[in-house]
Formats: sequence, C-alpha cells, structure tokens
Amino acid sequence: MKRNYTDEHAKAGLDAELPELETWPNQFPGYQIEIVIPEFTSVCPKTGLPDFGKLTLRYAPAKLCLELKSLKMYTLAYRNLGIFYENVVNRILEDVVRAVKPVEATVTGEFTPRGGLSSTITATWSRKRGR
Repeated sequence: MKRNYTDEHAKAGLDAELPELETWPNQFPGYQIEIVIPEFTSVCPKTGLPDFGKLTLRYAPAKLCLELKSLKMYTLAYRNLGIFYENVVNRILEDVVRAVKPVEATVTGEFTPRGGLSSTITATWSRKRGR
C-alpha cells in the first residue's frame, strides 16, 4: 500500500521561523487568561489548500503575560504556512510555554469541517507534569 503522506508532510511547519512572542510582567497570582483566535488560518502541507479554525489558548501566568499584538502577528504568520492541525496546536503550545513560562497552559484548535469531518485538537502543559 502506497503511503500518501510523507515524513516531510508530518514535520512541515514545525521548524518554521515565526515572529517572537513578547511578554510583560504579571502583577497578580492565581488566575487564568483565555485568548480566543476565531479566524485562524494555515495551509495543508499536502494539498496546499487553506485550513480554517478557532484557537483557544488558556494559561495561568506565573511571572509573565503574553503581549497580545505579538500573539496576533505570530498567529498571522501561519496564514501561508504548510502545517497539519496537530502540529499547529502543539507548536503554539510549545512556543507559548517557552515565552511565558506559565503555571499551566492549554491550546485547543477547533478546525472547520473538510469532507464532512471536523477535528478538535487539545494540547496541555503544566509545571507539575511537563507535557
């Protein structure tokens, strides 16, 4: 049986250079931030067709908070990037954790149906568990 998806497809977008996520000092302990990106777009690395979805980022800040304009520029950089849904969600989570060093963080991607199938991908990180 011939494989239609290659290892290159699977890794697409994971090492792409993206704009820096900026931060600012957090002033309060013990709360959560939820950011919704309702019009996220990227490109399927195999077909080149656009993918659409809604991303939700939830995190409990420690010493830093995400600066929203830099997050906007960061997510816009995905617009022409060939990357699978699963990689989008996990890459964003890794980049946010690296920038903010939160207590915990979750990224959920709810992607528009294609061919009658919709996908929801959730990735979570916490200081207690790692990944």
